[in-house]
Amino acid sequence: MRLPSDIVLDASKFDPSQTTTETTGILSMLEKLTSSAPPWQQVGAAQYRALRDTGGTPLPPRVFLPAAKDLSFPSRDPTRTIPVRVYTPDNGQPPRGILLHIHGGGFVLGNHQDQDATLQRYANTCRLTAVSAGYRLAPEDPWPAAVHDVLDVATHLVDNGVSLFSAPLLFIAGESAGATLVAQAAFHLVRERPQRRLAGVVLPYGWFDLTLNLPSMQDFKRELIINTESMKGYADAYVPGMSIEERRNPLVSPLYDDLLRIEAGESKTVLPPALFLCGTADPLLDDTLLMSAKWMARGSQVVVRIFSGAPHGFTIVPGYNLAAEASEAVFEFIKGRLEAV
Repeated sequence: MRLPSDIVLDASKFDPSQTTTETTGILSMLEKLTSSAPPWQQVGAAQYRALRDTGGTPLPPRVFLPAAKDLSFPSRDPTRTIPVRVYTPDNGQPPRGILLHIHGGGFVLGNHQDQDATLQRYANTCRLTAVSAGYRLAPEDPWPAAVHDVLDVATHLVDNGVSLFSAPLLFIAGESAGATLVAQAAFHLVRERPQRRLAGVVLPYGWFDLTLNLPSMQDFKRELIINTESMKGYADAYVPGMSIEERRNPLVSPLYDDLLRIEAGESKTVLPPALFLCGTADPLLDDTLLMSAKWMARGSQVVVRIFSGAPHGFTIVPGYNLAAEASEAVFEFIKGRLEAV
């Protein structure tokens, strides 16, 4: 009789021979695109963001939808507000809930207006009001500015979502550095608003350990959107001068939060159901494997989808089959959680 394992993985997902010809072509294309543009450290964060606005970076140009609305939410700092962008179902039906989206970009790049088409699709397909948060960016505003902004937006939506948008906050989603902030927001709400539980969180290729010491991150040289060198630049901008030990603060690196001891008042509670997605050609692969295992150990429903050979940011590559597969997994997860609640 075979001794059963408490943790089971499909090893074939990590087999390099399972990388498709399409994916090999995508990897080659991304390497050329990444190496053809100057790194943001060379031109400066502000100038690189300006290049992004004019299509001068490897990322696809933005698509702005006229139906999206720009609003602002209160901040813990009474002298400022936090910009947000709101998307509602275009069929006129009332939303079933709110999805808060936290964009990626290494805490340095991107903004809340980057993903109009994707967030409108969330709104239409899942009948949700999507809210994209415009948190402050490094190096101009290093840690903890981004964390504070995202926690403020999430708390505001928990407390006021129904009065603002006729629906409760049910989901938080965010990719890469955005997933870092999603995890921190989820843990914060479990502790501070335990009576208002999330229906789920979506965490594509999350950056959960800013020490950069996990094996998949330590010596990743291929220029596939990110690599070890570029991630060091993002981390140094976001947490300048922090030691490795200081970066283990859970409000910097959520992997180091003690999930088994997260409590809400006097009663223990579980984390929200979570969907993790990551490709095997992503230096953040170990971040996903470790964080998802810790999340499972807390007794929550967890779905982990691994994509053979896929790079960081693969979900935004137009026409890529694995991107479409990941998108369908996200919609299936959200719809399933909506049915459950």
